[in-house]
Amino acid sequence: MQDTKPTGTNIATAVQDLAGKAVTVVGLARSGVAAARLLLAAGAQVTVADRKERNELERALAELDAGAITVRAGADYGAAFESPELIVISPGVPSRAEELRRARARGVQVIGELELASRFLTAPILAVTGTNGKSTTVTLIGEFLAASGKRVFVGGNIGTALSEAALAAYQAGGEASPYDFLVVEVSSFQLETVERFRPWVAALLNITLDHMDRYESVEEYVAAKARIFDNQTAGDYALFNLDDERVAGLRARTRAKALGFSRTRAVGEGFDSGTFLEGDLIVSTVTGRRQEVCRRTELRLLGPHNLENALAAVSFALLCGCPLDAVRRVLQTFPGLEHALEFVRERGGVRFVNDSKGTNVDATVKALESLDQPIWLIAGGRDKGADFSKLRQPVRARVKQVILIGEAAPRIQEALGEFDRVSHAATLREAVEAAAQGASPGDVVLLSPACASFDMFADYQDRGRQFKALVNALP
Repeated sequence: MQDTKPTGTNIATAVQDLAGKAVTVVGLARSGVAAARLLLAAGAQVTVADRKERNELERALAELDAGAITVRAGADYGAAFESPELIVISPGVPSRAEELRRARARGVQVIGELELASRFLTAPILAVTGTNGKSTTVTLIGEFLAASGKRVFVGGNIGTALSEAALAAYQAGGEASPYDFLVVEVSSFQLETVERFRPWVAALLNITLDHMDRYESVEEYVAAKARIFDNQTAGDYALFNLDDERVAGLRARTRAKALGFSRTRAVGEGFDSGTFLEGDLIVSTVTGRRQEVCRRTELRLLGPHNLENALAAVSFALLCGCPLDAVRRVLQTFPGLEHALEFVRERGGVRFVNDSKGTNVDATVKALESLDQPIWLIAGGRDKGADFSKLRQPVRARVKQVILIGEAAPRIQEALGEFDRVSHAATLREAVEAAAQGASPGDVVLLSPACASFDMFADYQDRGRQFKALVNALP
């Protein structure tokens, strides 16, 4: 295993590149605000742009120095693109938007917040992407590192923007990083605009159809995910899910040392080493020697998909030097994330489970496969171009009743075909009350929408918390 202590003067170089430069930050959500704060600290002339009206941006603008920025909002949005030397976009801003296309044609560089932040960082970056499981895996890696006494940042597409870590590193004066490791969840949207972003360890967990409202083909979506490996060198590590054919087939995409993880077979066939299930035993060879981690039955996490997440996370932990006893202890106690197969309450023998983070079809299929009891499924929301027909078989095999909400409800019902135990609810409250009234002892009421939340809720967290509040309010 290589020495993970990086070298270089990233912070000084980044500041030199940005000082006095006119930079436009597009999108004033969490990532955009963090990028603007970092740029201001580095001495850039910052303009922030958002299509929302200024009065809708008050909370975001309150986090910035109003006297040091120019705000282009609402009808004034287009003016932000007239004369920048650099444009930094938030993940939710389409990288092929017309304003950005015209800016690129004029020779203006367009990067994402992730790329910007990475230029200020010297500590090793541990990056995770994939359609599902990113947040659980990243959080678990962070738990392993913290339990091993490491100073760790966990964020990116989850929780805290990477620019916050970059700002902390800059404010520390660049003498020493405030972190030993940076654990970063990375989305395909963020990877579209990377140029130099280079993780020391990068993992691709899985690829299933998602965001087909943003990508023209599956191949384009896969190519975006695979960019996580583009800047790695022979001194880095690339981790692939060998149980996913699309992922395993990307082995040639990286110059890094290729590692694999699998719950079905030992690692070999073109992969240097890995972490895998041997009978009921989790085994890893990523450090060059065999390490027996623990029994699968010792994991608190539910479902085969979470076993895959754990195998990936263990690979990161051992590469980073975490002792086996710390890894075992975390695996035996980590309950999973809020909104990801989260147990809410048992009422009259009926269990209520919140899987609001199931924002695509594959996530919902995995949730259904993780539960052995008869299921009342609450699903629906904003369609992202998904293939809902993939729900047909697991719904028929495991679900007693489907209750549909949101814009995608008609498409989901059509995709379920002859399955006729389907009802509709105008609100989440109606759906919860109907399920609570109809379910029998031994059943599970599962919220796993297979859709985005934005037709009815602020985000999937808002949807999940409303579900939990409604469940806990049941008499």
